[in-house]
Amino acid sequence: MKAIWNGEILAQSDDTVVVDGNHYFPRESLREELFEASPTTSLCGWKGTARYFTLTVGGQRNPDAAWYYPEPKPAAAEIAGRVAFWRGVRVEP
Repeated sequence: MKAIWNGEILAQSDDTVVVDGNHYFPRESLREELFEASPTTSLCGWKGTARYFTLTVGGQRNPDAAWYYPEPKPAAAEIAGRVAFWRGVRVEP
């Protein structure tokens, strides 16, 4: 699977985990230079507290377009160390 935004591959892996329709990519598959930590958080009742990344590609920013759970609850343990995308990021084979 590939995560693509603004014509750039953000992450690529054959080892994604699908939860709630979102592909979670292993953290090591990310092109880290395109990601910037965001102060944004959100709470999911069964996954825990999510943290976000802002993407920067070709001089354009996509705030909070990627998220992860640094300490997922036990029910979501399979997404530990993984990142998912939204806000216009395409995920495709």
